[in-house]
Amino acid sequence: MGHYQDVFTREKLAELFPPDRTEQFFEALFGDAEEGSYTIELGYSGGCDTRLQFELRLLQRPGKCLACNLTYGLPQVFSRHPIINVSGIAEAVAQATGKGNASWKLGATREVSATLHVIPLLIEVA
Repeated sequence: MGHYQDVFTREKLAELFPPDRTEQFFEALFGDAEEGSYTIELGYSGGCDTRLQFELRLLQRPGKCLACNLTYGLPQVFSRHPIINVSGIAEAVAQATGKGNASWKLGATREVSATLHVIPLLIEVA
């Protein structure tokens, strides 16, 4: 399937990583979802054949600070956290592409702006 941008629409991405997952993550982490300084969204940034590039986008919440020291350690946290469930995202991506298996890797946090940090997510499907 060569046109993955047609598969990974905004609606499909919200299905793969529902908006309420951020609230669940901060509830588990802090005991109160309001303590979170960012919202997490899944984005699709391209790919071809079996290598697909996604992003976990960390969007600053109003009145909160999205400081680098809050986000740079997140790839390790997200890779293990059951609510973020990167393995589940990768499996769902494989299903959406008609493939049976997926492997994944999170990259280092990148600061795009003061209000947006991005964690690259490479998913290989077979």
